[in-house]
Amino acid sequence: MNIVVLAGGISSERDVSIITGKRVAEALREKDHKVCLLDVYMGYEGNNLENIFDVDYDFTKNIQSVGECAPDIEKVKASRNTKNPNCYFGSNVIDICSRADIVFMALHGDVGENGQLQAAFDILGIKYTGAGYIGSALAMNKSLSKKMFLTSGIPTPQGKLYTPKSNYDNWNSFPCVVKPCSGGSSVGVAIPQNRAEFEKAMTDAFSYEDEVLVEEYVKGREFSIGVVAGRALPIIEICPKEGFYDYKNKYQAGLTDDICPATLPEDITFAMQSMAVKVANTLMLEAYSRIDFLLDSNNQMYCLEANTLPGMTPTSLLPQEALAEGTAYADLVEQLVQESLKKYNKVS
Repeated sequence: MNIVVLAGGISSERDVSIITGKRVAEALREKDHKVCLLDVYMGYEGNNLENIFDVDYDFTKNIQSVGECAPDIEKVKASRNTKNPNCYFGSNVIDICSRADIVFMALHGDVGENGQLQAAFDILGIKYTGAGYIGSALAMNKSLSKKMFLTSGIPTPQGKLYTPKSNYDNWNSFPCVVKPCSGGSSVGVAIPQNRAEFEKAMTDAFSYEDEVLVEEYVKGREFSIGVVAGRALPIIEICPKEGFYDYKNKYQAGLTDDICPATLPEDITFAMQSMAVKVANTLMLEAYSRIDFLLDSNNQMYCLEANTLPGMTPTSLLPQEALAEGTAYADLVEQLVQESLKKYNKVS
């Protein structure tokens, strides 16, 4: 097949997306697909699009790893050769994607994951991997997800949504968790221990977006479960060596111990995997997703969030879970493509 791997973009997770795209493109080439690895924001400046899948185009050739900090998006915008830096699509992106058999969504965060790009592709008749626009929108907005969880009997930490105009003086429970409502990769997330730290955390979170979710702090073990084709993969436990599972601990090798399959009693394993599938169904997440959980000292489960486009970097969780049951990276990527194509083969 001719496949576009769409990466980059202008979210705080841009660097993670680029490494995901790089790895995915390598895997697809290993499976004998013709691949164009394209930055959705920077686009492609060449003129000959007829043979774009024969030239092995790859904008990431000089990029090898995710940095310790989120990228400066204003610098990224300033570096684009265009008179309209606010247009999300770079040169020739729509044209090239229209020529593909399917677009592998290697994007993370913002427009690439919140349903807007998915809706645009639906209108344009472009096939893509992962959840559709409704599921993407529900999962990306943590406040909406939480409401869906609560109405569906899915346990989740209590929380409250704030905007820059909100009065959050009435929040007095510490420690707590402060997170941008629609962010990812733990960018802007903090666990303040007191009022002063809370005020700073809120200011930092609002620098990323205009909605911030504050949640009760649940002390416990952290787990993640991939759901592919309606089936839960082995559970992975995430154990940062210091602090919590923030951006640095997620993407810098050696800072977090991942245990897969997680060491859990059989009944809890079954319950958590069943809950992961329920979350995916509740949020209407097609093809594949990854669901994050906490387990407290009383073995009470809490669903934190769902990820519609899980990372596929060397330290990412979904590939580790698949490998635990014998599925190699390239085989997993191929499976994600094939499962996503099934969305378009349903009989009306």
